[in-house]
Amino acid sequence: MIGRKLVLLKNGQVLSKGEILFEIPNLEKVRHFTVKNAKKYGHMSLIMMLRFYIRSTNFLKNKYEKTKIKIKNINIKNHPNGESTEKVEASKFLKMISDYKYKIRELKNKIHEEEKNS
Repeated sequence: MIGRKLVLLKNGQVLSKGEILFEIPNLEKVRHFTVKNAKKYGHMSLIMMLRFYIRSTNFLKNKYEKTKIKIKNINIKNHPNGESTEKVEASKFLKMISDYKYKIRELKNKIHEEEKNS
């Protein structure tokens, strides 16, 4: 129903049932405004998600390191001679995962540097 009235208004025909209570903006302006805001808010939400991801992984990494140190201290207290602390070689799968983690860390550092520059 509103679409029919808009077509009549564009063609220059006047409605016989009274006045329009609101002004209809140009559809091109509305479209341009919507696209501009969608890009802006999309970019902002992407940056916020990346920041949250990076901060949460850093937080978890720090907690993991602290916990690892505490466990090592407990292990040293329980085994003062260091009998049970043998190093075992990592499997190929774990090495591959550590390589992927290293690549991801490099990407995060690049993103962080880009945020500082912009």
